[in-house]
Amino acid sequence: MVSRSYSNLLELASGESPSFGHMGRRIPRIMTVAGIISDLDDDPSESVCSDPSSSSVQRDRIIIVANQLPIRAQRKSENSKGWIFSWDDNSLLLQLKDGLGDDEIEVIYVGCLKEEILPCEQDEVSQILLETFKCVPTFLPSDLFSRFYHGFCKQQLWPLFHYMLPLSPDLGGRFNRSLWQAYVSVNKIFADRIMEVINPEDDFVWIHDYHLMVLPTFLRKRFNRVKLGFFLHSPFPSSEIYRTLPIREEILRALLNSDLIGFHTFDYARHFLSCCSRMLGLSYESKRGYIGLEYYGRTVSIKILPVGIHMGQLQSVLSLPETEQKVAELIKQFCDQDRIMLLGVDDMDIFKGISLKLLAMEQLLVQHPEWQGKVVLVQIANPARGRGKDVKEVQDETYSTVKRINEKFGKPGYDPVVLIDEPLKFYERIAYYVVAECCLVTAVRDGMNLIPYEYIISRQGNEKLDKVLGLDSSTPKRSMLVVSEFIGCSPSLSGAIRVNPWNIDAVADAMDSALEMQGPEKQLRHEKHYRYVSTHDVGYWARSFLQDLERTCRDHVRRRCWGIGFGLSFRVVALDPNFRKLSMEHIVSAYKRTTTRAILLDYDGTLMPQASIDKGPTPKSIEMLKTLCRDENNMVFIVSARSRTTLEEWFSPCESLGLAAEHGYFLRTKGDADWETCVPVADCSWKQIAEPVMRLYMETTDGSTIEDKETALVWCYEDADPDFGFCQAKELLDHLESVLANEPVTVKSGQNLVEVKPQGVSKGIVAKRLLSTMQERGMLPDFILCIGDDRSDEDMFEVIISSMAGSSIAPRAEVFACTVGRKPSKAKYYLDDTVEIVRLMQGLACVSEQPMPPL
Repeated sequence: MVSRSYSNLLELASGESPSFGHMGRRIPRIMTVAGIISDLDDDPSESVCSDPSSSSVQRDRIIIVANQLPIRAQRKSENSKGWIFSWDDNSLLLQLKDGLGDDEIEVIYVGCLKEEILPCEQDEVSQILLETFKCVPTFLPSDLFSRFYHGFCKQQLWPLFHYMLPLSPDLGGRFNRSLWQAYVSVNKIFADRIMEVINPEDDFVWIHDYHLMVLPTFLRKRFNRVKLGFFLHSPFPSSEIYRTLPIREEILRALLNSDLIGFHTFDYARHFLSCCSRMLGLSYESKRGYIGLEYYGRTVSIKILPVGIHMGQLQSVLSLPETEQKVAELIKQFCDQDRIMLLGVDDMDIFKGISLKLLAMEQLLVQHPEWQGKVVLVQIANPARGRGKDVKEVQDETYSTVKRINEKFGKPGYDPVVLIDEPLKFYERIAYYVVAECCLVTAVRDGMNLIPYEYIISRQGNEKLDKVLGLDSSTPKRSMLVVSEFIGCSPSLSGAIRVNPWNIDAVADAMDSALEMQGPEKQLRHEKHYRYVSTHDVGYWARSFLQDLERTCRDHVRRRCWGIGFGLSFRVVALDPNFRKLSMEHIVSAYKRTTTRAILLDYDGTLMPQASIDKGPTPKSIEMLKTLCRDENNMVFIVSARSRTTLEEWFSPCESLGLAAEHGYFLRTKGDADWETCVPVADCSWKQIAEPVMRLYMETTDGSTIEDKETALVWCYEDADPDFGFCQAKELLDHLESVLANEPVTVKSGQNLVEVKPQGVSKGIVAKRLLSTMQERGMLPDFILCIGDDRSDEDMFEVIISSMAGSSIAPRAEVFACTVGRKPSKAKYYLDDTVEIVRLMQGLACVSEQPMPPL
């Protein structure tokens, strides 16, 4: 096989050497450290090929990654070597490509083949698939594949995602660390194969389903700016189920290394977001219709859109002569015998609810004996995709139930249940759809299930089938659906009869309703469904996903990226190019050469860690602040949300330290000065209105507390259930805004709190007051340092940054607005944590202690 050292294997598939003019967009950016893109390549002059015309002829390219390639493989003969490959027309991945259109986008597939390829044949097979199908096969040793697919995927992830907990060894697989390691290993192998063909600057990567959930981490680690989408085709369980998984955080963090995560339904997305909130402390926002999670400076978008069917493929199969012939056979077998066909099409697995459907059919015949001899349930049972004892149990139960029903209600020439358990060709299945009066999909849990969509399009039919059915072409089409509430397509089928599949009586009643329903209503329901299914096909789904992926990745180039963390905890921090870490050398140098300095420091989360139990300052912190205050060139302020009583008690040893309490409502320039107010003295009579409301929410929200300050009231839910606390906080915010509408206060929500405080009070006022006081004294500061960690400190940052354009500071003043942690902020600098901040302040204190050099 041709060497893999080239950046684009597809260029080599034809055996030609790639020209740089043609590969201008294909060459990866310069790497300095593995996975970190050098800032040098932002300059077009540094690129290997700067010819702008070279990219104009290139189509967009997407790499679609899934467990299985959309390829059928067949060995030429038992005795000879070689394989015959063809497209698998039933594969969603191939249908997705057709939906996108060959002229608009180039598609490459990465995945496994269903058949095992011998090591000696792998290079040749790879070459054939790459040249002919643009497929990159991933070859896995059989034992590794078994542990990965049949072990971790099918025995652990798949049952859990379908709400089956391993309460005993018989109920799903108990967590097995070696199987998890196999899963990670396979995902790593997939990443290596993608690396062989990816151009990380331009290509989009779209990963499919739960088999490859940690793959985003491996790709993001290699290329921080890779354009990466992930779509989950299975359900995502509620947090109560998901958090039983021992490697729950590793999978969540891996998925969050994607740019866009797609789900079939809002329920699945809501469960994922809830898990992110409860386990990672992340909150989401909805902006202009798009749901996004802020994750280390990156916005991870959430897409909710059910997949559709391939309309062209289905309509072409409906037009086949074989389909017409099969429809005619079924009409003769059922309709001509005055039989009404109910149809079920399911895989033979524990979650498809076949046995529940059969019990409902039995109940229908018991409760409505008039249907005996008239109604036939045709159950098509596709082979199970997994294997194990549970599959055998489902098969045994299905066979025994069918036998019992047929023995109980059957007559010569009539079996109420027809079980078809051998594989059917696609056109045969379509023929059953065409003839069936009602389709029953009663899975107890299913990610999507496209059977109802296929049934609706098949019932629409075409002119040839109308003739076979004996219908006039102008006759309105009809269809009826009975669908489970627990499948992904249910929300989109508002005209279906939705049922709880566990309620046998309700399913039997739904079957009876479907049989009894009048033609005009069936027609209206069919028309409603047909409009939706025909317009929301697989092409619509694929284009919509890629449009959102492109929108989400639009600002990749302008952001600076860092990779942090090890193993599956790896994540990328993406920040504005102007946002950088505050250098000790830089600030010390500025500190030494300036003579009039203003220093504003937040306390909680800045000088003291939020998680600290003892919130009081340490002796080292007190000594550091005293040293800074002794420097006559400094004016130092602590700006806190805490009460003035607390601040007075904590910082009494620092006589020259300025204090601002309750977000700046109270201000004191030094220890022997009186407290002042930055805004007119507030009338706190509003507390009599707000306090009872807050107390009501405190009593109904376990873990929440109320803090009563002199001028403010705070309801905190840090120790409450995060989802319930957040919900209650929104209700409380609306409630307080309503009852306090005529009071001179503002109601704001913050990190795990809702606060009511006088209007006009903010930490920004303190910064303005300090700068104006210094200006009045003729002390224009030439050095300003402001450090804080939360949203309330952003007001201070805004004031000192805007002052650079005014007259309240020296013309060439050194201004440092610094936040804690790498996150979106108005500040231009950041430090990682309180330890770095204290170290920085101690460094400045050491400079202040040094004697001034003689002039």
